[in-house]
Amino acid sequence: SPLLNDPEYRTVGLGTRIFLGGGVGYVAWEGTQHNPDRERTENGIPTLGAGTLALIGDLRGMSTEFIRAGVFQKYGITLYVGVGIPIPILDEEMLAKVAVKNKDIYTHIVDKSGKVDLDVLVNYEQLRSGQVELNGKKVSTAPLTSLIKSRIIADKLKSWILAKDFLLTEKVSDLPVHNKVNTLDIRG
Repeated sequence: SPLLNDPEYRTVGLGTRIFLGGGVGYVAWEGTQHNPDRERTENGIPTLGAGTLALIGDLRGMSTEFIRAGVFQKYGITLYVGVGIPIPILDEEMLAKVAVKNKDIYTHIVDKSGKVDLDVLVNYEQLRSGQVELNGKKVSTAPLTSLIKSRIIADKLKSWILAKDFLLTEKVSDLPVHNKVNTLDIRG
């Protein structure tokens, strides 16, 4: 998530121009599951889903190269959308956030079904290795994000910026950094 490179939302907010599905889009507001009050590591990165975005763009300017339908077995359909957010380097602190390594980004693995008592903290480097250990068993892992596609998006966005075909915008309003959302409690 690009928000892991700007975890305090210093440059991303309402009105931020973005790469969306192969075209130009904008941050419209916080996403429906935006929950910035999550536990964070020393470097400010959340360890559970925190920042989410509501995005808007003109579908006619987008491409099937960056928008794809998907199906999760026993869950349903989903949509894979390529998103690229330019994050200007404002100062050394921002540079440190943008340069974060996978070994320094942590997340919790939990069992949402409630059938197993599971809450394991792992880093992205472990997840990208293809295996993690859960309750003494090695379990296969796979990313939902294509690193290759992410790099294509970053390169495309960079070329648009250098050609002055994509101008950076300053956010019009900040995203909420403290808010309590009502969560859905799992009852079993």
